[in-house]
Amino acid sequence: MTRSLTVEFYHDVVCAWCFNISSRLRRLATEFDLDIQHRTFVLQDSPEEMRKSWGTPEQARETILGHWEVCRKASDHPERINIKGMRQARFNYPHGKVAALACKAAEAVSGQTGHWDMFDRLQRAHITEVRNIADRDVVTDLAASLGHDRVAFRALLSDPETARRIEADRQHARRFQVRSVPTLIVRETGTRLVNGPIEDLRAQISFTASLTGQRKRAVSCVS
Repeated sequence: MTRSLTVEFYHDVVCAWCFNISSRLRRLATEFDLDIQHRTFVLQDSPEEMRKSWGTPEQARETILGHWEVCRKASDHPERINIKGMRQARFNYPHGKVAALACKAAEAVSGQTGHWDMFDRLQRAHITEVRNIADRDVVTDLAASLGHDRVAFRALLSDPETARRIEADRQHARRFQVRSVPTLIVRETGTRLVNGPIEDLRAQISFTASLTGQRKRAVSCVS
């Protein structure tokens, strides 16, 4: 079956804006029969990178939670963004590398569906349940909750090929000049969707789909 449009979704599990967008895309994928292709785009991949970007762990937490406040105001489900819980967490705000490895491991097993399910489960654990998704034991538990075999999944997390797949996504992002997340790109046209409320995304996708349909009809008439 040919889907109407392919949308590449560049994301980082620790990104609250990505949390807002993912649930909207779930709805729109059904409405428009979209093919959502997931691309990992880790903003900081280690505690060292976190320090370079944000300063001390305390500074990182407060700055990032300031972003969460803005995301919460724009969210369709603000009650799921647990700012109080993350402020009280006993672990440093996590980097996104381990979670990205988990998404790619799930993708290796179950394709794009597996990637998306893992991404959403990790985001819920991070943003709502306030669990440390930079901890491989936590991530393995979450994978098991989705039906993955613990031993096999743990091996995939450490497999160099899984890390190479993250780098492949990074290289793909460079070709399209992706520098932030979430970024949504319609593959057929190269159009970047402007992140916003679901009504705005729906209108953009509808317009892009209509243009793509017109182009296909024009090509058909010429041929």
